[in-house]
Amino acid sequence: MTTFTPKDPAFEARVRASFARQPMMETLGATLTSVAPGVVDVTSTIPPGTLQQQGQTHAGLAFSIGDTAAGYAASTLLPPNNEVVTSEMKIHLLAPGRGDRLVATGRVIRPGRRLTIVEADVWAETGTTRTLIAKLMGTMVPVPLTETPT
Repeated sequence: MTTFTPKDPAFEARVRASFARQPMMETLGATLTSVAPGVVDVTSTIPPGTLQQQGQTHAGLAFSIGDTAAGYAASTLLPPNNEVVTSEMKIHLLAPGRGDRLVATGRVIRPGRRLTIVEADVWAETGTTRTLIAKLMGTMVPVPLTETPT
């Protein structure tokens, strides 16, 4: 695995503060569980409102937390006062989302000044059993913050 050096020594605090400003993640029962340079984990409790008609996790939950984990992985490598937006993201659904929680691990594949290539794996977990249910790959675009977040 590639080791990255953040451009912002306060990257973890910046990423955690940004995540805390996302009501969508709260709605999805998602928390930021790990932050390291180029790697971020997001975990969801699988709220009942995120199930589809067959009783398993809707693909939208896997996509949302995978995209978020990958985006924040990219964000860990940015200078202060910058964030990212998703330019494009592809998902491969590999297995039904059944379990107690979903865990998405986002990773930077190649950082860049204008584009950062990212990936994410989404796992369904029950106890110590893990099943890979989705694989995402995409592109993040850095954007400067135009105002100080509150």
